[in-house]
Amino acid sequence: MKISGLLLILGLLLVNPLNAQMENQKLTDSINRMYVGTYTKKEGHVDGKARGIYLLNQHSDSGDLEFVCTAAEVTNPSFVKVGKMGKYLYSVSELGPNDAESGFVYSYEIQEDGSLRNIGKLGTGGFAPCHIALDRSGKYAFVSNYVGGVVMVYKIGPDGKLVKNQELKLESPDSAHAHSLKVSGDNRYAYIADLGNDRIWIYHFDRAEGKLTPHDQKFVELEHGAGPRHMSFAKNGSFAYSINELNSTVSVFAVKMNGGLELIQNISSLPGNYKNKNSAADIHLHPDGRFLYVSNRGHNSIAVFELNSETGKLSTVDFVPVAGKTPRNFAISPYGKYLYAASQDTGNITVYDINAETGKLKIHQELFEIKTPVCLEFVK
Repeated sequence: MKISGLLLILGLLLVNPLNAQMENQKLTDSINRMYVGTYTKKEGHVDGKARGIYLLNQHSDSGDLEFVCTAAEVTNPSFVKVGKMGKYLYSVSELGPNDAESGFVYSYEIQEDGSLRNIGKLGTGGFAPCHIALDRSGKYAFVSNYVGGVVMVYKIGPDGKLVKNQELKLESPDSAHAHSLKVSGDNRYAYIADLGNDRIWIYHFDRAEGKLTPHDQKFVELEHGAGPRHMSFAKNGSFAYSINELNSTVSVFAVKMNGGLELIQNISSLPGNYKNKNSAADIHLHPDGRFLYVSNRGHNSIAVFELNSETGKLSTVDFVPVAGKTPRNFAISPYGKYLYAASQDTGNITVYDINAETGKLKIHQELFEIKTPVCLEFVK
C-alpha cells in the first residue's frame, strides 16, 4: 500500500512538472507576508499615488520581494498594524478636516490568500491619525491623531473588531501632535510621543480595563524644537529611545522601576558635516538587541547605532544611503537578516543585508518599485 501510494505521487509529479516545482519550492524557501501602507492622494507633504494597502511576499532566504496584490482599497492608509496571531490587520485612514468629520481606523480580517476583508470602521476622535499600537496582550489598540491632541484606546473583540474604550485628550490640544504611543514590555506603562509640545507623556496602563491614567511624573520634556516622533525599548526594558523628527536626534532614557523616564543622552542621527534640511522618521531595535536603526528624510539615509548593554547609551556605527528619497518607515525582517526601507517620494523600497556582527547595512536590492510607500509591516 505504501509503495503504491508513493508511486502514485511520483507519477502525478511527473505528469505535472509545475507540481514538482511547487513542492521543491516549499522545501527550499519560506515566504513572509509584508503589508505596505501608503498615501493615495495629494496632501501638503506628499503626492500620494497608491491605491491602498499592498501585499508583498518576502523570501526569507534571499530577502527578495515580490508584489502580490492590492489587498484593500482605502484612502491614505499611512500606518498599518497586524494584530496578535496574524489574523487581523488594522489601518488608519489619514484624513484632515476637509475630508471627513474625523480620521478613521479600519479593521480587516486577513484571508487565506493574504487579501483583506473589511470588518469594521470607526472614527478616531481627531484628524490625521498616524500610528497604531497594540498592548502586549493584543487585546487593546491605540490610535494616535497628529491633529487634535487625541489618543483613542480600542478594545479588540474575539472577532477582531474594535470597540471604543477610552478617548484621551492631551494638554494644549491646539499645539499637541500625538505621533505615536509605545507600551512598556511589562504592559504596565504607556508613553505618548507629542511632537508638537516636545514631550513624552507617561501613563499607567490598566491591563484589565484597558484604560490610561496619568503617571506621577506626568511627562519628560525634551529640548525645545526636538519633536519626538517614535520610540523603541531595549530588550531588557531598562532603556528607551526616542527619534526626534525636528532636530534629528535620538534621546536615550533610563526607565525607572516605577515607569518614569530619565534623560541620559542625546545623539545626532546625522553625520557631523551634514548641514542641509532633514527630518528624522522611524526607529527600530534589531531583534538581537545590540543595534538601533533610524531613518533620515533629507539626508536620505539609515543611521546605525550600537547599544552599550550596561549604560544603554548609543555610539554611532554608520550612515547608509537609501536608493531613493524620503525614507519614512522601515522594517527589519523576522530573525533580523534584512532591513527594508520605504522611500515615500521616489516610490521604492531599498533592501539591505544586515551584518550580524557589526550591524552595518549593505544594499541588497536598490529599487523595488511600489507607489508612495510609507509603512511596512510583517505578519509575524
